[in-house]
Amino acid sequence: MQNGVVVGHATSVVKHRTLEGWRLLIVQLLTPAGTPDGEPILVGDHLGAGAGDEVMVTSDAGLVRELVKAKDSPLRYTVLGLVDV
Repeated sequence: MQNGVVVGHATSVVKHRTLEGWRLLIVQLLTPAGTPDGEPILVGDHLGAGAGDEVMVTSDAGLVRELVKAKDSPLRYTVLGLVDV
């Protein structure tokens, strides 16, 4: 689990069937010091995060499969929670 900031969203005309109803966000992961950690990543969101929001992101494959209710989803990262600052 790692914190990040939502820097935008992705629009998709065609999605994998397991991602129907999910928003796709572009998130810049942060180090514990609050500085950018690598390149922004694509993250599935079911909580309604928006641009500028700080979020907790997980790459726990078991949790992602459980949330999308499929073992074959291409989704790797998902928003686990919104950070209240």
